Amino acid sequence: MIRPFFVWLHRWTGLAMAGFLIFEGLTGSLLAFYSDLERLVSPQFYATPQPGVVPLDFATLAERAKVLVPQGQVTGVGLLEPDQAGISFIPRKDPATGTPYELGFVELYLDPWTGEELGRRVSFDISQGLVNLMPFIYVLHASLQLGPTGLWILGVVALLWTLDCFVGFYLTLPVVITAFWDRWRPAWQIKRRAGFFRLNFDLHRASGLWLWPMLFIFAWSSVMFNLPSVYEWMTRELLDYSTPMHGSMTMPALTHPEDQPPKLDWRAAQAVGERLMAEQISEHGFTTGRSLSFSFDPFQGTYTYAVRSSLDVDEVRGNVAIVFDGDDGALRHSESPTGERSGNTVSAWLSALHLANVFGLPYRIFVCMLGLVITILSVTGVYIWWMKRRARKFSKAHRGATPAVEIAAP
Repeated sequence: MIRPFFVWLHRWTGLAMAGFLIFEGLTGSLLAFYSDLERLVSPQFYATPQPGVVPLDFATLAERAKVLVPQGQVTGVGLLEPDQAGISFIPRKDPATGTPYELGFVELYLDPWTGEELGRRVSFDISQGLVNLMPFIYVLHASLQLGPTGLWILGVVALLWTLDCFVGFYLTLPVVITAFWDRWRPAWQIKRRAGFFRLNFDLHRASGLWLWPMLFIFAWSSVMFNLPSVYEWMTRELLDYSTPMHGSMTMPALTHPEDQPPKLDWRAAQAVGERLMAEQISEHGFTTGRSLSFSFDPFQGTYTYAVRSSLDVDEVRGNVAIVFDGDDGALRHSESPTGERSGNTVSAWLSALHLANVFGLPYRIFVCMLGLVITILSVTGVYIWWMKRRARKFSKAHRGATPAVEIAAP
């Protein structure tokens, strides 16, 4: 009775997830090459490289942005791409009306060597055309463009997918344990000369087996992104884990009004950030590469300074970061992706693997192909269900007759 129950569970869980996984698989294949495609469709947001020229520092770029957008308060400067400085803003309040200015954009891009403006956009707004194609695909993949509701929906799908990974694996195992490998080996094979139904069945089963570890990694990392409370609870049960600072809501609130600037301006804060990072390097013994981002949170009254380091797994995002007070420069929090807590190290790897930010171009190609495989698994699963359903209906209508379709045992 156990196996029929899991067959039923796998069938209906798969059908419930199929549309979502097809969508996520196809969009995920594109996102594996996010930066390359972004450069292709939005080349105006990238500066001409200037070898040998030192890029402007964060404070200079923030000051330049303030001149370009006086109605906005700079909240972050990012240098994730070496030939692009991304500036984020929140609108200031109009003193005449007491309401925030309408900036008309969300992202500002500057040349990191000259500070000249490269462009502006309302990210994720596809009505602006191809300039927002990749951000739009990203937000579709991450939340179905439905905000928190979409995150929750995809989180539930991810949790079902994670559980179904184990159910699907169990169903490939032979019922009889004698001559185990001889009985299990056909599950790993694809009979290309078989009929169309058998080919679909073998593709579904064998692909799921060969790629099972990566399918599980992508399913569970999706839970991490979309249902962090579930992920963190499970990780804490198994490993030493601390909630990353970007997910923590326990920092002290800002003591002065939200629209009042901190006592440390960008230049003074940059000096504090560099000093505090040097202290972390001395204390923990890691090495750093280039600085990647510097941001100010007006709601918490804190600056965050992030760099690339020898502790990073992710090849794009720097995960060694410090948070300090915007008024007195006191260190509030420091964070590294690996080396301190096993759960956080595992999380860093899950994130980098999911985002294809590790192992260079070969792995990005693999992730792109994996997205297509996930689509194939979903399509073949639906096809298998439909054919079996048709065969059952035919058998019921013609009791005693041979079914029109020969159905392979799961």
